[in-house]
Amino acid sequence: MTRFRTALFAGIAGAVLAALPTATTAMADDAKRIGQVSTTFRLLGRNDRVVVDRYDDPRVDGVSCYLSRAETGGVKGTLGLATDPNRFSIACRATGPVTLKGEVPDNEVVFDESASFFFKEVRVSRLFDREKQVLVYLVWSTLSLGTDGSAFNSVTAVPLAR
Repeated sequence: MTRFRTALFAGIAGAVLAALPTATTAMADDAKRIGQVSTTFRLLGRNDRVVVDRYDDPRVDGVSCYLSRAETGGVKGTLGLATDPNRFSIACRATGPVTLKGEVPDNEVVFDESASFFFKEVRVSRLFDREKQVLVYLVWSTLSLGTDGSAFNSVTAVPLAR
């Protein structure tokens, strides 16, 4: 399944905005918000918070990943203009019989979501440890346009039935 997402970026003069489509393959379906907690009170706009979303792996039946991440509040966060911090965690679990849907690559991005108005994304990659028959899920962040990504990451693993 291919999913297109549009992100806006500022032109050199900051006056011209253009759309930048990005495509990814085998993306997880949209997130299901499980819940959230407020972490910092903001007088204007929504509070800072930690959210927990569930993503189901599109190529593996019976695996759900729960991703917690910080979201910036305030006026910028409420308007979607804030950059969320690189604080996240992941836990993937077998929620039923784990079954691969066809051939699963050794390394594939199964989910990504914008974490700022400009180009920052949180991604979840699935790595396949064929020797041990384990699916390893890694959450990490990236910045586009030649800037460095983040060393912040979290990992979890789901064994295949033997």
